Amino acid sequence: MKRSITAIGLLSGGLDSMLAARIILDQGIQVLGVSFVTPFFGAEKARRAAEQLKIPLKVLEITQDHWNMLKSPRYGYGKGMNPCIDCHALMVRKAGEWLEEIQADFLFTGEVIGQRPFSQTKPSLRAVEKESGHPDLILRPLSALLLKETKPEQEGLVDRSRLLDINGRSRKRQMALAEGYGLKDYPAPAGGCLLTDPIFSVRLKELFSHSPDPPLREVELLKAGRHFRLDSKIKVIIGRNKKENDFIEKWIEPEDGWARMVNHPGPIALAIGGIGKPEDWEKLAHLCLTYSDAPGDQMVPVQLGQGNREWEVLVAKVGKEFFREWMI
Repeated sequence: MKRSITAIGLLSGGLDSMLAARIILDQGIQVLGVSFVTPFFGAEKARRAAEQLKIPLKVLEITQDHWNMLKSPRYGYGKGMNPCIDCHALMVRKAGEWLEEIQADFLFTGEVIGQRPFSQTKPSLRAVEKESGHPDLILRPLSALLLKETKPEQEGLVDRSRLLDINGRSRKRQMALAEGYGLKDYPAPAGGCLLTDPIFSVRLKELFSHSPDPPLREVELLKAGRHFRLDSKIKVIIGRNKKENDFIEKWIEPEDGWARMVNHPGPIALAIGGIGKPEDWEKLAHLCLTYSDAPGDQMVPVQLGQGNREWEVLVAKVGKEFFREWMI
């Protein structure tokens, strides 16, 4: 009797990873999906994809390992702060640990040769294999015919003639395949990783320049608000709406300073990094007021706080251009 073959597929939730899974499923191979969670990307798209593909999905939280890698990636960053080669290698390594645990036969991904200039070239794919710990067990079904045979193909676990030779950035072949498979619910090709976002990348670079090993709380706070650097230690984050205010407030710690409006709608302004000088508290109050709905022609109260202490100060609005040099 033919033995059961099991493959673990790295499932991002994008079209390519879904197609890779369908190609392997079509060969009668059991497919288990795996996806990953960090502060920079989640698994919601992968969950929807797994449901559509009708395959089980394991979600692995890899924040600490990813964070350690991000601070000094061996293969560097892309256009933003995205260490895609190192990130892919980490994911494959984690998937490989699960492969060993359950004694699955091989791993596969939805990578396409030439689709991304930094992370999906032949040298970068070989770098991922080298760092993964499982170099001979990684199959890329969409571009397999452009790559050397893998161990699963050599051993007859996978029929190489039924794999593909997709190359480049065009998605025409993938879209035609999706139509043939009846896959209609898939996301646009835009990346879902915050590390590729230009604004987030600027903020993260700035954070690293002042704190080479910042706590993850400060990384989480990069996701919301306007950011101002008062000095080498003190940063102020100002919410732009209620959702952001609520997000920022949940990260307040006792040593932080904060400001909010008393009688008018306005933001939460959070100061982290050791606020204490009277002039810094004054800047914090002015920032909070300036981005509020309070009138600009009178003194208005602003509430300040730190730990269990709360007090009010009267301040007048100044122009936003006054704070431009502090904005990140």
